[in-house]
Amino acid sequence: MFKYSFPQFIKYIAPAYTWWAKTKGKNLYFTFDDGPHPQITPWVLNELAKYNAKASFFCVGENVAKFPETYQLILQQGHTVGNHSYNHLKGWITSNELYFENVQKAATLIKSKLFRPPYGKMKPSQAKYLKKEYELIMWSHLSRDYEPNLAIEESLNALKKAGPGAIFVFHDSEKSFSNLQLLLPELLSYFHNRGFLFHSLEQRP
Repeated sequence: MFKYSFPQFIKYIAPAYTWWAKTKGKNLYFTFDDGPHPQITPWVLNELAKYNAKASFFCVGENVAKFPETYQLILQQGHTVGNHSYNHLKGWITSNELYFENVQKAATLIKSKLFRPPYGKMKPSQAKYLKKEYELIMWSHLSRDYEPNLAIEESLNALKKAGPGAIFVFHDSEKSFSNLQLLLPELLSYFHNRGFLFHSLEQRP
């Protein structure tokens, strides 16, 4: 039912999470999960730079450890980073102790007060605990770029309906790259031409 976007009432059902950004004006928030990747992340950064767009990258700790230069490039270009755990753990099937240890391990590399649970899934007890230290960022619009047989036009048409404050999810990962190459340039151009600005989650007006 909610394939590409969530209705606004979700923020009342799950108030522990941030689903939309409170904003003034025509501002959008593009986010990228699962990187950094030494080829794909720089491509994303180049596309964003064409529109002076800032974004938020929810990084996996083990990828930061593997590709520290790419991680630094994100920061050097003025984007926001967030914690996405060290090993991309699914909270629903992970003990609290292991989950919290994994998030903390990532935090030694990723200095951020933003956290997004991998797969968007964690137990209420995990959310309650992590909310003491982090803002828990979810999304209003999901590109589904990770799907191998994604209907590109369907995704684009759904995402183009987004309004101010929308938080989009993309992935700077190998399995998503072929779809991302089609989605990201089109959406940046579409919203730019309609007067929208692209901000990181640390730049919420």
